[in-house]
Amino acid sequence: MTLPFYYYVLGTPLGVLGLVRWGCWLVRRIPAVLYKPVMNDHRLPITVVVPVYQEDPEIFATAIESWLANRVDVILVIDVSDKVCQEVADRYPARVLITDVPGKRDALRRGWRAADTELVALVDSDTIWAPDVADEVCKPFADPRIGGVGTRQNVYGSTGFLARITDMFLDHRYFDENASQTLLGQAVSCLSGRTAIYRRALLLEIEDEFMHETFWGVPCLSGDDKRLTTLILERGHLTYMQRTAEVWSTFPTRWRIFFRQRLRWARNTWRSDLRALSRRWVWRHPFLAYTMIDKGVSSFTLLLGPAFMIHSLVNGNWVFAAVLALWWQISRSAKLLPHLRRRPSSFFFIPGYVFVSWIMALIKLQALCTIRRQRWLTRQVAVENGEVVRTEQPGSTAQGIPA
Repeated sequence: MTLPFYYYVLGTPLGVLGLVRWGCWLVRRIPAVLYKPVMNDHRLPITVVVPVYQEDPEIFATAIESWLANRVDVILVIDVSDKVCQEVADRYPARVLITDVPGKRDALRRGWRAADTELVALVDSDTIWAPDVADEVCKPFADPRIGGVGTRQNVYGSTGFLARITDMFLDHRYFDENASQTLLGQAVSCLSGRTAIYRRALLLEIEDEFMHETFWGVPCLSGDDKRLTTLILERGHLTYMQRTAEVWSTFPTRWRIFFRQRLRWARNTWRSDLRALSRRWVWRHPFLAYTMIDKGVSSFTLLLGPAFMIHSLVNGNWVFAAVLALWWQISRSAKLLPHLRRRPSSFFFIPGYVFVSWIMALIKLQALCTIRRQRWLTRQVAVENGEVVRTEQPGSTAQGIPA
């Protein structure tokens, strides 16, 4: 097949970029394959702290039962507007705190202050635990340097398109990025707020900085999990991903909510990573710094592929476009091999996975351009005039909106 000269002009840089991106992936993937969870008999008492806001009552009840089955104390910090979840909580042997302060951060702080165990698990209200999570997450804490431990997460319930794609992204995260960060330095960049376990003494130590975080002069509303992880690492402690501890959470099944959630997450990541890369502490964890830079760069490079595909289609070079599409199918399958072993049918979702990856890259660029904006987007709270405020009055309902 003879291609016009300009295809070599454009294709050569694309091919070189592809080799570079594959090299960057291998730098993560090789140590990720060597990752092993901690195995010992170390056990400590745990208190589960859960901020609750307009949760689906059935999911909430199932989650509570899963935590109690792990033989842990449970503290539920429920927003005053959420009467339905208050009624659900009353059915279980859990401690309930009612709060009229908007925002998730204050609810988390109230919970860990009320706890009296050495370890505190900060958990989302839609997160369901496997029966052995409490036992598994304690094991890394046998090392006194460990300040926080995260779990492996997957999608609960839904089997729709967005749920399947989200499940693929989650497996890629926990079998790739988090696994390699754990092996090379025990410095996981973000212990997801769906379930993250910390030493309570450290939470009390960092709570003032956590509650008063700002970015370019604007108080931070979301990004609590990323901020807590960063503060733990800043103080010289380590963070670990214990993949044998499995949890499941609900995720958006509607595109509009999906976009909003991803935009919020992307803003949080840009803020946290840009700030971290400007500080000395992150360079004590070279691999962590590398992954932060790599993630930022990929937000731009990922869009070059579809741009070249569109150029090929517009110019009618169908063979080249087909070869490029086949390459994406093969290459993404290789990168998602751990997920495909668990769910082989996801092979047929690879094109959708690639498409959503491009959408997420665009969202990340939008997030960078609007990095100072502080709105939760899936909660009725926002920062206005430098303060966290409600955007609806207590008593109105928005039950079932994902956090």
